[in-house]
Amino acid sequence: MFAAERRQLILEMVRANGAVSLRELARVVQTSEVTVRRDVRALEAEGLLDRRHGGAVLPGGFTRESGFPQKSHLATAEKTAIADLAAGLVEEGEAIVVGAGTTTQELARRLARIPGLTVVTNSLLVAQALAHANRVEVVMTGGTLRGSNYALVGSGAEQSLQGLRVSRAFLSGSGLTAERGLSTSNMLSASVDRALVQAAGEVVVLADHTKLGSDTMFQTVPTDLITRLVTDDPPAHDERSATELQALADQGVQIAVAGAGLGPVGADSHPPGRQARRDMPLPGQRRTHGGPGPQLRSAAAALTDQPPGDRARVADLRRR
Repeated sequence: MFAAERRQLILEMVRANGAVSLRELARVVQTSEVTVRRDVRALEAEGLLDRRHGGAVLPGGFTRESGFPQKSHLATAEKTAIADLAAGLVEEGEAIVVGAGTTTQELARRLARIPGLTVVTNSLLVAQALAHANRVEVVMTGGTLRGSNYALVGSGAEQSLQGLRVSRAFLSGSGLTAERGLSTSNMLSASVDRALVQAAGEVVVLADHTKLGSDTMFQTVPTDLITRLVTDDPPAHDERSATELQALADQGVQIAVAGAGLGPVGADSHPPGRQARRDMPLPGQRRTHGGPGPQLRSAAAALTDQPPGDRARVADLRRR
């Protein structure tokens, strides 16, 4: 494929999806990420798109929301790894809320194996994934169906969440920055996500590395209310994603990174089929929404307790 053909295809993908990762672009045009990055840089110079952390977005500073069919085919491997890791945070018998999104849908498929759960959701896709799960109770909000992401939104959804209290919320979004926190492109979706946050003692954000540093119109969760971020391992060359992760950690967000190739921390640390979790050390106590959270160790103490390979990875991520 000639350079002009590659760049035209890249431009069409970005226009269709709003945001596309370099990995996905390289896979579609069947070339290396180095070549794709060069093409994206050339298209940005022409004002046709904007580069973002590990990907490309529509020009203008804010990414727009793409439809479910497009999003379901983006960063599929990363979403799977994130969902595997996030499912390991959920205990039997918990009551949780799960927001709408393709990553939370992947999480729901794994939650179906955890008995005794009560899952409150405004997502038809999450409810469908749990519909035949044994010993999992699904509670759906009311509201108006938003067809682009199969979610219930509006005043009906928000009112049905009033008075609800659960242990934690699992949310996704269109963008995540240390400055503004989690954001999305739709006002109605943002309003329901904020209501989900109000119902939870802790907030867990699921976001692959392509969303790091992306900013969209409506803030859903400010950074100081995010308890934990579950993300994938950024490419080695993606210094900006590592910088954004460090900025989030500096503000007290616990970072759990999937797909880093780490083995289990201990023989009894993780049930079979669940992925090992790596948390970045944090610089002090974490204030959680709805009450005091767990006491956090110092960075030095956390590093001391890490296995050698894990410790080197965490130290490297903190230096970036």
